[in-house]
Amino acid sequence: MKNRGNKIIFVGMLAIAAIFSSCSKERSGATGWNYNDPQNGGFQKVPYLEQETGPGLVLIEGGRFTIGRVEQEITYDWNNIPRTVTVSSFYMDEVEVTNGHYLEYLYWLKRTYVDYPEVYKKALPDTLVWRKELAYNEPYVELYLRHRAYWDYPVVGVNWLQATDFCAWRTDRVNEFILIREGLFDWYPNQMNEDNFNTEAYLVGQYESGKRVDGLPDLDPNKEFRNVRMEDGILLPKYRLPTEAEWEYAAYGLIGNTIDELIVERKLYPWNGHAVRNSDEKYIGQILANFKRGRGDNMGVAAKLNDNADITAPVYAYWPNDYGLYNMAGNVSEWVMDVYRPLTFEDAQDFRPFRGNVFKTKLLDEEGLIAEKDSLGHIQYREVNAEMDNLAERRNYRQADNINYLDGDWESTMYYNDPDYAKEKGTEAMYQYTKTSMVNDKVRVYKGGSWRDRAYWMVPGTRRFLEETQATEYIGFRCAMTRVGSPVGLGY
Repeated sequence: MKNRGNKIIFVGMLAIAAIFSSCSKERSGATGWNYNDPQNGGFQKVPYLEQETGPGLVLIEGGRFTIGRVEQEITYDWNNIPRTVTVSSFYMDEVEVTNGHYLEYLYWLKRTYVDYPEVYKKALPDTLVWRKELAYNEPYVELYLRHRAYWDYPVVGVNWLQATDFCAWRTDRVNEFILIREGLFDWYPNQMNEDNFNTEAYLVGQYESGKRVDGLPDLDPNKEFRNVRMEDGILLPKYRLPTEAEWEYAAYGLIGNTIDELIVERKLYPWNGHAVRNSDEKYIGQILANFKRGRGDNMGVAAKLNDNADITAPVYAYWPNDYGLYNMAGNVSEWVMDVYRPLTFEDAQDFRPFRGNVFKTKLLDEEGLIAEKDSLGHIQYREVNAEMDNLAERRNYRQADNINYLDGDWESTMYYNDPDYAKEKGTEAMYQYTKTSMVNDKVRVYKGGSWRDRAYWMVPGTRRFLEETQATEYIGFRCAMTRVGSPVGLGY
């Protein structure tokens, strides 16, 4: 009887030990199985605190605002109808991308793509944008991009496609640095041609060069190590251009004009008030941005230059708005992601509005695996289509290219009596590109005033457009990044 009692006590102690042992691991609220336990398959729940703020970025807490016109419509385009929309929280560069940043990019391309010099040439800004038939601007052609004096000035002569490529390159360099910082990779300066770090190629297991260790310990009992996954929260989302709604929202900086849920003053510019001079007693009368005051007046009178800049100015030259963003008015206009349409704000969603979606998916090989990366080291994509992706069964979209969605119907064109031709030509038939308008599916929006613009264009609600392959001496850009998780960060 005594032995039986000891046996019961022993079994009970084993049970208690097992309970305490299982309590050391977090359990699934759905199945009761342990997370991070190789004994039951090793499904992982990694520790996570917060999204890291990428280099150069500041958090833009989202919210609702009225997008569109707040100033008199002096151009009579009627292309910025006021509308209340909501923008999610996101990150944005505090300054415009500078010549220094872009030279770093060019240096990397030239050093890496040794056998593909066309990649470097494709990325070169068009320095000839400075030329005018009746002005002497050759010094800017020769010196503005590369001279050390202009290192902290915004890069110009960059078209929309080049700006987008820069964002992709920046994503890879930042994520590569994170992996080096975390001890998973070594510095690998000898990357060449397709053997260069690409975030997507690494995530799908198609990049191994430069690894310091085999990877993270894998709790799957059948594996030993694994690559970092996006689910781990270590790597950052993509750098990209901001959407038009994001840019306009960030420019106003209404976070500084809000008491509880009341916006106490509707801003005209990124600063309070309706004037372009500083009203602070310490800086009273000083110009708040770099713009053109009038015909022939780019900077004022010697000994008291009003904005201290004849063309562009250093990116930290003026006061930031309430989000901490510099030059959201003046200096250079900036590319955004959107394709231009006059009536986008009538049709777009009121949550995260954007026009320009072309839905894609990773290209697969004959065995159904992700196809090998291309000659530049990038993962290959294709547009979704009705046959391969069962779009007929979807309710939220039915085609890949949605740039022209709710716009450009054939019945509204001059070819309404020839529907086959109108449908074939699409936007070309609707807008008569180069004949009656300059609008097509390759025309992108740019926002904000520049050094050569009057104050009217510094109102964030104004909008203009240019072909994505074109560049000017007054358009630059800054990058943005999607915010994941809580919209307010650690303050939540």
